Amino acid sequence: MNTPSRPGVYTHGHHESVLRSHRWRTAENSAAYLLPSLRPGQSLLDVGCGPGNLTLDLARRVAPGEVVGVDASSAVIELARAENADEPHLRFEVADAYSLPFEDGTFDVVHAHQVLQHLADPVLALREMRRVTRPGGIVAVRDADYAGMTWFPPSQGLDEWRDLYHEVTEANGHEADAGRHLLSWVREAGFDPAGIAPGAGAWCYATPEDRTWWAGLWADRVVQSTFAAQALAHGLADEVGLELLADAWREWGHQDDAWFAILHGEVVARV
Repeated sequence: MNTPSRPGVYTHGHHESVLRSHRWRTAENSAAYLLPSLRPGQSLLDVGCGPGNLTLDLARRVAPGEVVGVDASSAVIELARAENADEPHLRFEVADAYSLPFEDGTFDVVHAHQVLQHLADPVLALREMRRVTRPGGIVAVRDADYAGMTWFPPSQGLDEWRDLYHEVTEANGHEADAGRHLLSWVREAGFDPAGIAPGAGAWCYATPEDRTWWAGLWADRVVQSTFAAQALAHGLADEVGLELLADAWREWGHQDDAWFAILHGEVVARV
C-alpha cells in the first residue's frame, strides 16, 4: 500500500470548542443524504468519528447491526467509549484512515463526515474505505467547502479568518474546499461512475441561539484550538491577530440580522 506524502495533521484538534461542534451533529443535520440508504441490521463503519455523537445516531438507524467508530486520536476514542459504554452494538477503535484494521468487504456502509478535508491523500483514504465495504454496499462522504461559506452582514474580520484558514490548511497539505472535490476524488478512487450519487447540503446559523453558539464557538477556536497553534507555528498569524479574529466573530454574532451558511459536498458511492 502507498503511504501519504505528508503525515496526518488534524487542523482543528480536539479542544472543547471543537468537541462542542462535533456534539451538535445529528443524523438529520449532518447525514440526511445517507439516511434513505440505511436499513436495520446493516453493519456500519464511521471513519473519523470524534466523540461519537453522530456515530451513535447512525447506529440507532441500523440497529441491531454492528457499528464501529474509528479515529486517529486515542484521546477522543477514549472519550467516545466512555460516553457510549451502554451501547451493545457500538464500539470504538483507534485507526488510521489510510490503513483500516478490517478485512476486505467487512461493512455494508462506510461513512466519513468532515474527514477528507483533513487528509493529505483523500483518494487513498477513499480506496481504503472501498476495500472494507462489501460488494453492493456504499461509501458515503460529506465535507464542507470553506470558499463556499457565506455570511451577512459583511465582515472584514471573517474574510480574514477564512483567508487564514485556507493558508493554514494549505500549509498542512489539506484541501479546505473539499466539498467541491468529492465527486472527482471518488471517481479517481476507482468507484464505478454508474453507482455514484453526488449532491450538496447546507448548515445555516441564523436564529439568535444558533448564531450566538456558532460565533462563540469560533471565537474560542481561533485562539485556543489546534488551528490557532498551527497558525502561530506556521508563522501565518500572531496572538494579537488571532484575538482580533475572535473579536470579529463575537461582533458578527451580536448582529440581529446575522446569517451564516456552510455549503457541503455529499457523495454516496456504491461498491
